[in-house]
Amino acid sequence: MKAVVLCGGESVERDVSLDSGMSVARALIDLRYEVTVVDPAADEPFVCRSSCDPGDLPQTTVTTELPVIDVPKSRKNIFATLTSEAMVATLKLADMVFPALHGGWGGDGHVQAILEMADVPFTGAGSAACSLAWDKQRTLRVLRDAGVTVSPWEVHRTGENEHQPGVLSMLDAGPVVVKYLTGTSFSTLFVAEDADELAATLAESPAGEDWLISPFLSGREFTVSVLGDHILPVVELEYSGPLYDFEAKNRPGASQRLCPAEITAELRDCLQEQALRAHRSVGLGPAEYSRVDFRCNNHGEPHCLEVNACPALRTGGGFATAANAIGWSFPQLIDEITRLPPRPPSPADLVSPPAPSTWSISPATSTSGTRTAPSPSPRSANPTPDKAGHITQS
Repeated sequence: MKAVVLCGGESVERDVSLDSGMSVARALIDLRYEVTVVDPAADEPFVCRSSCDPGDLPQTTVTTELPVIDVPKSRKNIFATLTSEAMVATLKLADMVFPALHGGWGGDGHVQAILEMADVPFTGAGSAACSLAWDKQRTLRVLRDAGVTVSPWEVHRTGENEHQPGVLSMLDAGPVVVKYLTGTSFSTLFVAEDADELAATLAESPAGEDWLISPFLSGREFTVSVLGDHILPVVELEYSGPLYDFEAKNRPGASQRLCPAEITAELRDCLQEQALRAHRSVGLGPAEYSRVDFRCNNHGEPHCLEVNACPALRTGGGFATAANAIGWSFPQLIDEITRLPPRPPSPADLVSPPAPSTWSISPATSTSGTRTAPSPSPRSANPTPDKAGHITQS
């Protein structure tokens, strides 16, 4: 079988995307796919053509230095590459098109929309869900209305002289977190202790930029990965700084992931139920996968930060860590993603999530215990994790 992996792109997460793409490509080769890797933002988009040898794939490195990117030029390349007659033919001839793009057009739905218009099936979220999850305010509104616990927030546009009363009330209660309203927040994530520090932080941004401001949560941080209708074990993030920013995420030794997280059954159940609810509320369903991020306040109550509709799939990332906790190798995880049911053909079908009564959450067993997982191939039905993250066949 033939597979095409899309990675790279034009965002600050370009190196992360390349790393994800090579990890996915190696896994697909291990699964006996003939793999082509395409970086649509590059002048020469073909990284690797029709290979069954992992040695043909370049080595990738992710550092704490943000890449310098000519965004307008890269976006012209993306559009020209993915709409060219030859590339569309390559994509349509493939048995599997696997986007591994993060941020930029790969995260906000542009690339997915181009593939949809070309009638090219692909794994992961469609354009409608990507576009929604990309906008933090829209996402928070949807999550709140769906019963997912979120923190209060305010939006501030640089160039405006005064902060809204809501922002000042937050600062009266304690520090606030400041991040871009749209896109990836790892490279633009700050803590401000007071109004002067907040003003100084925002003054460095060009006029007209929109920022999301919310209370700083001082508790533990968790991620929950959702695969279709099913939830994987809770992962806890540990790091030395106040926030899980770009450096904490990518500097060797700056952070670690613990899975399954050492938490009470009550907190585990809450996180997993809220993650699946968040996944469905942004229009993701049994055909997609996501990673949902949470942070607790000083009372230990979890608040949803965001839904990642295009999560990184690196071998040491959060999704892979959760899969490993139930005994899956990285190729097994990628195999499970390729086996998700076909996504609805119309993006409109993605924005009306089914009722909670259709969700598959099995009864809890224990917070830990022996972790076992079935062989993912062949399978008669989707795997169903219980509340501890254990998976049984239904």
